[in-house]
Amino acid sequence: MLENQEALQAYLEQTCDQETDLLNKINRETYLKETMPHMLSGHFQGRVLAMLSKLVRPKQILEIGTFTGYASLCLAEGLAEKGILHTIDVNEEQEDRVQGYFNASPYKEHIRYHIGDAAEVIPTIEGDFDLVFIDADKKRNLYYFETLIDRVVSGGLLLIDNVLWKGKVLQDNPDGQTTKVLELNRVLAADSRVEKLILPIRDGLFVLRKK
Repeated sequence: MLENQEALQAYLEQTCDQETDLLNKINRETYLKETMPHMLSGHFQGRVLAMLSKLVRPKQILEIGTFTGYASLCLAEGLAEKGILHTIDVNEEQEDRVQGYFNASPYKEHIRYHIGDAAEVIPTIEGDFDLVFIDADKKRNLYYFETLIDRVVSGGLLLIDNVLWKGKVLQDNPDGQTTKVLELNRVLAADSRVEKLILPIRDGLFVLRKK
């Protein structure tokens, strides 16, 4: 089964647009230098994020959880002409390397990289958002959603990663972390303010469109 999954993933990557040289470099260096490289969005999910962003043409994007900046650059591909992407991460040890990636990209003037606790940084960012990508502390996903839903414009997207939680959402006796993911999914599924579906990409991507 695992072999089939790996073969399918390879096929998906072969049949979508290829990574830029910079994204390929970030991918490679993340796997060389990071202890948890699987946190990277990666080639196929990166193309999905870029496609969704291009469909929205956001003036302002908020990303919670920068990691090594791969998803940030994919989302930035869809920015409107004078659009801005705000990305927040708590890991200051990666700041110089990730800022270097941003500086090497065509979007360096459009990215605002914030180091700090997202709960403290979000109130300092002015305006509403056309697209929000939440890929950070899973225990606070519902908090982030409730905090941001009123700041997303009508027709805007909220994207939340890791909502299938390695398939553990189907277990009979879920652990504490899985229970949090299940609660999030249950609340979102019942929320009438958004249209929603889960894309079974990698670890599950919840796509929510603000009505």
